[in-house]
Amino acid sequence: MKVLQVVDGTGWGGTKEQVYLTTRELKKQGIDVHIALNFEYYEMIEKLKPYDVPIHFFEENKPNARYRWSNYKRLIEIVNKNNFDIVVANSPKAMDYVSISSLFFKNKPKIVAVRRSGRVPSFLSKWLKYSKADKIVVVSQQVADLLKEKNFFPEKLVVIKSGVDLERFKLNPEVRALKRRELNISENDKVFINVANWQVQVKAQDKLIEAFSKIKRDNVKLILVGLDTDKYALEYAKRFSVEDKVIGLGYRKDIPELLNMADYFILSSNLEGIAGALLQAMAVGKVVISTLAGGIGEYLIDGYNGFSVPVGDFETLKEKMIKALNLSQQEYKTISENAIKTASGYSIQNTTKGYINLFKELLNG
Repeated sequence: MKVLQVVDGTGWGGTKEQVYLTTRELKKQGIDVHIALNFEYYEMIEKLKPYDVPIHFFEENKPNARYRWSNYKRLIEIVNKNNFDIVVANSPKAMDYVSISSLFFKNKPKIVAVRRSGRVPSFLSKWLKYSKADKIVVVSQQVADLLKEKNFFPEKLVVIKSGVDLERFKLNPEVRALKRRELNISENDKVFINVANWQVQVKAQDKLIEAFSKIKRDNVKLILVGLDTDKYALEYAKRFSVEDKVIGLGYRKDIPELLNMADYFILSSNLEGIAGALLQAMAVGKVVISTLAGGIGEYLIDGYNGFSVPVGDFETLKEKMIKALNLSQQEYKTISENAIKTASGYSIQNTTKGYINLFKELLNG
């Protein structure tokens, strides 16, 4: 079994995290897995170095990359030279590359497209792109049901839930005080943390900051972590006069430590797949508050392992934040323990087993 993981672009986020983790775990399971990526994707290269995963470069880091034939030509050469059995397109843009390149694949590998959000592709995208896939992986049952309702190749859909690196994301109280000192945050402050690249249309950080500004308490802070949060969070905080309570840290590599430092995790998204960042926070034992975007409702149970609100209901989001602040020590402990128990069912090893089973089915079918 020879597998090629295709990923476009650079930077880091939920998709890139899953590509890295599944590639790593497939290699550990003895699968001959390779990865094709951007020439300048140094971070993925560094992360995969210890696992001896063969790396192939096909995409140049230039504007309008999807419209450059040279990128397709390199991907075609990579696939034809290495005779892959399976090619996995890990994002819609990666599927752009794979669907067109597949017209020139000599040995016709099986193609797997991965859809990580509940956004329904357009009619043209459906037939020009996803029709080329042998199977389409979705990361939650809710996303699968939505796509089935829209008659989006229901016979091709396979649910493989995203996983968490439970060795990395776990309760570690010892780092709390150290990380707070580093960030100049008092031990007495109650800290909400949001981990998401700055995308207000999708992640709604602007509305989150507005809702947070309505909590009339002195000892609360909101920390936003992710690409460009250091550029924009303070700007929005000033609009609502909470610039002394809101911190934008930008992209960080110490997410487990930051989660352990905080008291609560909050997600305000309008659109999600399964929300890996939320599961990471639950694995660390945070009391979480989240909108029920995408497949979140499959595991987040209001009052049991966190608090949930309808998508777009920021008044209720504010109320649930206040409710979390008023939990007793025992109530917090109970919800925290339930969150850890829930997250334990979403290990990256389980995710990888799902992919291996799918690959076997494709090759034996």
